[in-house]
Amino acid sequence: MIQSIDYAAIAPPLIVAVAAIGLLLADAFGASARLLGAASCGAVGAALAAVAALAAGDRRATFCLPEGLRAGGPPSCSYVTDDFTLVFQGVVLLAALVVVLLSLEEITAPGARLPAGEFHFLLLAAIAGALTLVAARDLVLLVVALETLSLPVFALVALRRRDGVATEAALKLFLVSVTSTAVMLLGVSLVYGVTGAMHLDRVAPALERVPGELEPVAALGVVLVLAGFAFKIAAVPFHFWAPDVYQGAPLPVAAFLSVVSKAAAFAGLAIVVALGLPAYAHVWGPVLAVLAAVTMTAGNLVALRQRSAIRLLAWSSIAQSGYMLAPLAVGDRRLPEAVAATVAYVAIYAVMNIGAFAVVIGFRRRAGAPPAGPAPAWDSLDDYRGLARRHPGTAAAMAFFLICLAGLPPGVMGLFAKIVVFRATVAGGVTWLAVVMAVNTVIGLYYYLAWAARLFAAPAGRVGPMPRTPALRAAIAAAAAGALVLSAAPQLVLQAASATM
Repeated sequence: MIQSIDYAAIAPPLIVAVAAIGLLLADAFGASARLLGAASCGAVGAALAAVAALAAGDRRATFCLPEGLRAGGPPSCSYVTDDFTLVFQGVVLLAALVVVLLSLEEITAPGARLPAGEFHFLLLAAIAGALTLVAARDLVLLVVALETLSLPVFALVALRRRDGVATEAALKLFLVSVTSTAVMLLGVSLVYGVTGAMHLDRVAPALERVPGELEPVAALGVVLVLAGFAFKIAAVPFHFWAPDVYQGAPLPVAAFLSVVSKAAAFAGLAIVVALGLPAYAHVWGPVLAVLAAVTMTAGNLVALRQRSAIRLLAWSSIAQSGYMLAPLAVGDRRLPEAVAATVAYVAIYAVMNIGAFAVVIGFRRRAGAPPAGPAPAWDSLDDYRGLARRHPGTAAAMAFFLICLAGLPPGVMGLFAKIVVFRATVAGGVTWLAVVMAVNTVIGLYYYLAWAARLFAAPAGRVGPMPRTPALRAAIAAAAAGALVLSAAPQLVLQAASATM
């Protein structure tokens, strides 16, 4: 079978994948870490330009089944570049660009012990997987793209080879990911067994005609597919890997997992339930509702007890996953609106969280702070006391990110995101989940505001100077600018999200 390939449609992941191989070869020939970092930034920027060019054109699709064309109907395609794809590819690439900037500081810092060539190769390979995942429209490509995103992250987490904590974190992530992949593959095989199709536009009508004796098999397959995605987004009870992995990994990798990987996994979940499984919304709707309620509640309650900045961000990220899941719990009732709400929340969350990670990375790199390791200094929340007296701009940016995560003015974009998901959940008839969300929002206020208050409190000791590398300043400034723009005009995100479904 010979198929034509629309190289313009696959340009974003193709650019990143080719750049990943090129950087690995350049490292073998002795290219400097700074040159590799600049080239990595350039590759992500070129992919972002390709996304912008695709946004100016019409919908594209490639890797299509020829028999669909011969039958006279629309072809079933594995890779589709539509508004949904482009919005998520833009979010992934913008967040990935900040991660690359943060990694430049991490790699070049004294004692960092991170091989630049391997780091950028693995990071770009994972980004290519994320870009493919958000465009996948068949179950096989979804699984392959999800594994292309996940496999390089194992090595990224363990890239500090003599760090026992990083190795342990990588092993936990590997075991959890292998389990989730096995669960998802079993679910995919059951869905294929009852439908005889892999493309989502063929799975959806086939599920509507499933014989009664096969309905339990189809329902089990749907639940197992959801469980596979639940591992990737760190939804409770599949969350236990996240805090240890965030703490043991290099901080740019933790930021990647918290933002880029999570955004791509949510895109994959939304694609599957909205395009492939609407006939079984009565099965996956209640499952997602319970997952959302338990995830946001457990994440917020455990975050209250955290005294480590990294672990607090990890549990906060788990709680935020619950908010993102909530709109999808409506099932097939007003599903397009629910998907748009999840897309908007993911986009806004990416800006808030990547900014918080940027400040934490800079804070950990203060003069006198040791390189990243198993028991890093400057990780306690009390270490942030008095940051505003020495670094008012950085402290103001961090306070703004935390206020946005809490959903309070002047962090209007965070408040807007919570209102959007709350409205979609209520409109879909899942009122009890909206009440749980409101209670959890109040709980989350405490630990976000407690951290923000420490920034302006009297310092417990000497606050050392933070590094002023151009990459770190650019990362913090980019995140802060995005937060300010979206707080001034949050409707931009909702308009873009509403056009996706």
